Amino acid sequence: MNENPLKWYAVHTRSRFEQKVHAGISGKSIDAFLPRIQVISRRKDRHKKIYVPLIPGYVFVRFDMEPETYWNIIKTSGVVRMVSFRGEPAPVSDNEVASLMILDGTDRTVQNRTFINKGDRVMIMEGPLKGLVGFYLRRKGQSDKVVVSVELLKRSLSVEIEDWLLEKIEF
Repeated sequence: MNENPLKWYAVHTRSRFEQKVHAGISGKSIDAFLPRIQVISRRKDRHKKIYVPLIPGYVFVRFDMEPETYWNIIKTSGVVRMVSFRGEPAPVSDNEVASLMILDGTDRTVQNRTFINKGDRVMIMEGPLKGLVGFYLRRKGQSDKVVVSVELLKRSLSVEIEDWLLEKIEF
């Protein structure tokens, strides 16, 4: 028997409905996670720090795949569908969600990028992002970056980091 039947799944939302979906699912006592980043909103008269979705269009939910819970999630206002593979909801790796949780709320410059297939896997060893696991990426003329990938969604996020904070790890 599976010791921990709770798995993370990605829910695709309507455009700009991530917060409403997160609140709706959380309000049903289902574990929901909306990774967000801090950005500066520039208005004509002021600058203000706001939080925006780290991966627009997606909210993560953790549940045991009970049909009643599944339908409670699907019926939430703003939900388009559960990310699936061959008709079955596809779980997201716990390690990938843990890395997104470390990025959640950061004010570092984070860029949404296309999915990365190759590169050395690294872990950030010090600082506020300590423990984050991702891939090392360096572009000529740019600073060092770590890319955190969510394979299921074919999405990657890059964050600038000093290379001395990184340590290569094996798969």
